[in-house]
Amino acid sequence: MRIAVTGSIATDHLMTFPGRFADQFVADQLHTVSLSFLVDNLDVRRGGVGANIAFGMGQLGTKPILVGAAGSDFDEYRAWLDRHGVDTGSVRISETLHTARFVCTTDADHNQIGSFYTGAMSEARLIELKTVADRVGGLDLVLIGADDPEGMLRHTEECRSRQIPFAADFSQQIARMDGEEIRILLDGATYLFSNEYEKGLIESKTGWSDAEILSRVGHRVTTLGSRGVRIERQGEDPIEVGCPEEERKADPTGVGDAFRAGFLSGLAWGVSLERAAQIGCMLATLVIETVGTQEYQLRRAHFMERFAKAYGHDASEEVRAHLA
Repeated sequence: MRIAVTGSIATDHLMTFPGRFADQFVADQLHTVSLSFLVDNLDVRRGGVGANIAFGMGQLGTKPILVGAAGSDFDEYRAWLDRHGVDTGSVRISETLHTARFVCTTDADHNQIGSFYTGAMSEARLIELKTVADRVGGLDLVLIGADDPEGMLRHTEECRSRQIPFAADFSQQIARMDGEEIRILLDGATYLFSNEYEKGLIESKTGWSDAEILSRVGHRVTTLGSRGVRIERQGEDPIEVGCPEEERKADPTGVGDAFRAGFLSGLAWGVSLERAAQIGCMLATLVIETVGTQEYQLRRAHFMERFAKAYGHDASEEVRAHLA
């Protein structure tokens, strides 16, 4: 099963200031702030929802096709993804813009000052999925993840016109989208991904009830935080899957992306929706135990041991056949 993952490709530049931002501001001079903070460290991490999801699928051996836009500074990141099983042959390289990046400084009170540079991500709207499909011999599913909004709309419309099944996954972009855009992006989706808060926001912005949305999508997949995930389909009982026990909680960033990577890998293997959700929850647990979205290691024996503990021997044996 050939799955294309569209979405942002970015790097995070994270710095720590040992003092307090509040101590540096002068109340009557806030209209003319000019400050420079001497930071203790710089942590550069690979990110972007498209790259995160593709990385997780690559770890599971399902060879995803990453579709997005990056800059000429993408070479090292590309090599990393290629090395971890991701097909990066359909990443567009901008001739003028750098890869998107988030630059953030955090102080001793955990206050943050950050900036997000869109950069090459804005060129995702120029990518045609037919070119991707022709290169790899066709597409069975396209995940349309958070990216340049115009790019997301174009990919969705192209999937409809070319009758390619697609999964709608707005995540961070839902806040800036209006009801009409969201209605366009979800109508006819084979899968609709969101967390609980986003689920309510989708219903509020579109004006459609939960039942109306279920009538317009094949499956509604809602992540529930520590309670796992719920999968709904019109006219059928929901499927609910819990999370494996965490060994520690290091960093929640990228947990949703990891769930999607595991779930999509399960679809690629042809397992049941319940089993796919279990794979997603297991991968998400590994990510929450690690600082960084692509810093975890998927050691097969360890993964299967924990999977069996959480979901039972039979489930474990079914997944083991694919993971091996």
